Amino acid sequence: MTMLSLKLSRALSGGRAEPPPPADRASLLVTLLRKRAAAHNTGAEELEAMLRDQIRWALPMATPEEPASVD
Repeated sequence: MTMLSLKLSRALSGGRAEPPPPADRASLLVTLLRKRAAAHNTGAEELEAMLRDQIRWALPMATPEEPASVD
C-alpha cells in the first residue's frame, strides 16, 4: 500500500466528522435557511417543504401578554 492509499483508507474508516451543534437559535436558523435555499435552487420541493417546517419550529414564539385586569 502506498502512503496515500493508507491515509485515504484511514480517513474513510474514520467517517465524516460531525459538525458541532448550533451555538444558539440564530445560528440554527441561518443553517436551515441556507439549506432551504439550496433545496429551492436544485428543485427539491419535498426537501424544501420539510426544511420550511423545521424553520417554523425553530422560530422564536412571542406569546401575547395577559391583559391587565380592570378593577
